[in-house]
Amino acid sequence: MHHHVRRRLGLACALALLCSSVVATDFGLPDHYEFNATLSVPFQVQAGGFPIRIDFDYPGAGDITRAAWLVEVLSPTGAVIGSDSGIATLEHGRGVRSGRWNGFANGGRSLPAGYYTVRLRAVPMVEVPEDARLSTEQRVRKALAVFADEVVEQNFDVMLGRLPKARMPAMQPLPTGRVSAAAIGAPVRAQSLVAAGGGLPYTIYYGNLHSQTNHSDGGTPVATCGGAEVPQAGTMGPADAYAMMQTQAGGDFLLASEHNHMYDGSTGTNTSASPTTANNLFNSGLAAAASYRSAHPQFLALYGNEWGVISNGGHLNIINPDGLASWEYNSSNQLIGSVATTKSDYAGLYAIMKARGWIGQFNHPASSGQFQINGVSLAYDANGAEVMVLAEVLNSSAFSTNTTMTETGRSSYESAWNKLLEAGYRLAPSSDQDNHCANWGLSFTNRTGVLLPTGTALTPAAFYDALRARRVFATEDRTSQLVLTANGRVMGESFSNTGPLTLVANYASTSGQSAQRVQFFEGVPGRNGTVTQLAEGSGSYTFTPAAGKHFYYVKVTQADGLRLWSAPVWIDQGGSTPADTTPPTVSASESGTSGSITLSAAASDNVGVSRVEFLVDGVLVGTDTSAPYAVTFDSTTLSNGSHSLVAKAYDAAGNVGSSSAVSFSISNAAADTTPPTVSASESGSSGTITLSASASDNVGVSKVEFWIDGVLKGSVLTPPYTLAFNSTTLSDGSHTLVAKAYDAAGNVGTSSAVAFTISNAPAAVERISNGGFESGTTGWTASSGVITSDSTYPAKTGSWKAWLDGYGSSHTDSAYQAVTIPSTVTSATLSFWLRVDSSETTTSTAYDTLKVQIRDTSGNVLATLATYSNLNKGSSYVQRSFDVSAWKGKTVRVYFLGVEDSSQATSFLIDDVSLKTQ
Repeated sequence: MHHHVRRRLGLACALALLCSSVVATDFGLPDHYEFNATLSVPFQVQAGGFPIRIDFDYPGAGDITRAAWLVEVLSPTGAVIGSDSGIATLEHGRGVRSGRWNGFANGGRSLPAGYYTVRLRAVPMVEVPEDARLSTEQRVRKALAVFADEVVEQNFDVMLGRLPKARMPAMQPLPTGRVSAAAIGAPVRAQSLVAAGGGLPYTIYYGNLHSQTNHSDGGTPVATCGGAEVPQAGTMGPADAYAMMQTQAGGDFLLASEHNHMYDGSTGTNTSASPTTANNLFNSGLAAAASYRSAHPQFLALYGNEWGVISNGGHLNIINPDGLASWEYNSSNQLIGSVATTKSDYAGLYAIMKARGWIGQFNHPASSGQFQINGVSLAYDANGAEVMVLAEVLNSSAFSTNTTMTETGRSSYESAWNKLLEAGYRLAPSSDQDNHCANWGLSFTNRTGVLLPTGTALTPAAFYDALRARRVFATEDRTSQLVLTANGRVMGESFSNTGPLTLVANYASTSGQSAQRVQFFEGVPGRNGTVTQLAEGSGSYTFTPAAGKHFYYVKVTQADGLRLWSAPVWIDQGGSTPADTTPPTVSASESGTSGSITLSAAASDNVGVSRVEFLVDGVLVGTDTSAPYAVTFDSTTLSNGSHSLVAKAYDAAGNVGSSSAVSFSISNAAADTTPPTVSASESGSSGTITLSASASDNVGVSKVEFWIDGVLKGSVLTPPYTLAFNSTTLSDGSHTLVAKAYDAAGNVGTSSAVAFTISNAPAAVERISNGGFESGTTGWTASSGVITSDSTYPAKTGSWKAWLDGYGSSHTDSAYQAVTIPSTVTSATLSFWLRVDSSETTTSTAYDTLKVQIRDTSGNVLATLATYSNLNKGSSYVQRSFDVSAWKGKTVRVYFLGVEDSSQATSFLIDDVSLKTQ
């Protein structure tokens, strides 16, 4: 578990946070570790000011790694009115700085009521001796300049004084998905939003689109999770994530977005990896999502990939992959995946995504240094503009262990989203949790809200269509909703406009929250400039835009400080292109009466058709975005008899043309209700083991899944049904294997459980001799009388123990043993049992101490592992243990040093000392 560095200072100016020392000039970040600095500031005054907290998290930090930070308070006009800076030490990769802004400007000048901005900029760095003569502020500003591409920027607006709430249009909430509605008490019946411009026939589904399971570096129970996790070492997989999001977090959807480069079980490249194993794991994830959707039709389980490396590229989610994109090859030059991509080649990736119909999300985008093309950060790419549909504006802490939705560590990426919009991307905002620990959806109340036409089934196809349409908003409050309309057009749309434009922030809350502040923002796509605030104070704003192309979005801050962001609308004001009001024309046809049938359409438009939707009996069943417009459809999901097909064609302006209804008939054979029969077997006890199954069916087996200890580990589509499996992902000991066989009708046969045993770890070797002291002083060097069988205090086991101090006067005792830790071991753990008996009555002062140390053979202290005192007194032995693998390859002394003051006896009793290596 990581220990936070927590300190607090009194304030000497308007803004004061803890300052430190040291800096850096030559520093490269490792690929797979993200430096994160999170700013936390309340929206309203608390105890006469604004408490400010900065959390630093950098799993790749070394002993000399530091974090340089600068916090500034900006006035409503953007002027800096207060600042503080410092250099934070990172202990186990983490650190904390705390302080307070008292609501005054530098010099104690009082400020008028208004909305002010607290801005953090931070970078990782290392100490450089030649900068020792610089002041802390100079070092910080130098680090920010040197590492400009690594700067993390966070902004929080705060409300100083009493300000009137925003004037919002009256409205009712839109209906929500059944899962989230049950969780938050929202309506589920179809309703229309009361807003200028008419009703909005949409249903909102809440969820998160960024999380990991044990297919990559997630799935670790919260009790043991707290930092960079080992790939595939977690105990919980996609099905566990979906179940937690649905049943505990009350979400309607979850995307398990596994790191694409970890399917070989490594953060680097495992040159011994099997492509078959990697692809089977990926395919098992797709199967797990499909299986969960089938069993829980009210919840949308999705499986995708987080592509890229964080520090020398940038992460993005591929939301709907049908193959594993990889740049890694094993020693046989085999791709460890199925779709070849080049590491950090974003232009190449965007082209592949477009060709394969994949869509994506920019994950926790930095304002600089990431998603580079030809050296340009956040670079525009025409293919990328088609396939990238979302950008995160907020994440809760990636390694949060919070399970009550109260996480305070949240990172904002609004500035990077604005830069991507200005570059020319059409991106809706999203709000995710990036869960690595097993608390999917439980870290905080933030969600991504997706709008589906009311009455449309929650299917992957319909959901992806909504993402492509950018009908999405981001929220920190799962009980609130925000839909931007522009002259009656819904957020996400692109259209031409003449004359005035009316923007309306359609906001609602099902938990009694209210909008304190509403801000409309404007930008110009392709300008690569700055997004600016257009207006605030009212939920409706009418104006006439300047000629040309623009985008507009709205941000609402609730009275409780939680924020919502709408997707933009994109308009072309005036110009040479008149508003397109002509809908496409479309006709539909169907072929086939059983099995897979084909739904087709012919569509045309005066400008161009953007997509065609196919609805069977009024339900959306598929979409095609390019001619010839056709989809294949599994008719076994329909009842035998007559059905109706309607095709809807859309253009880029949002005009819709509907075909006449086409009747067709379905006549499938009687349903197959006979499940396959299947038996399972396993061979091997270490390394790569083989999972096997024998399966048969009256019609045919479509796939066989292999489940270990109730967790899906892989699937095979064709006989022989065997799967090579890396047993090092399992703990040593007993496990159970179950095989599940499926047929085309969805019938499932389950094998009897087969028990097997794994034994990968080498036997532990004890390096301490006479650890229980039963042979007296053999192996130990100790003060006189320390190693004893005196019966005043019992030993933990046997009769002998080490008894340090207990005299009630100034006294020092010691006991040590020299131990050699081989350089070849993978782990080394020191443990012992300790009982502290003391006559001291204080509950706050450590008068008598026992230090557990590692010393060299000359007696020099290399490390003090722990210090115990009279404050640890108790009536029983407690086991203590420490990782001492840092000293492998050395001979060291395991040293116990007891120091007692001049009064009141404290006895330190030690037994069963052990140092085991593997």
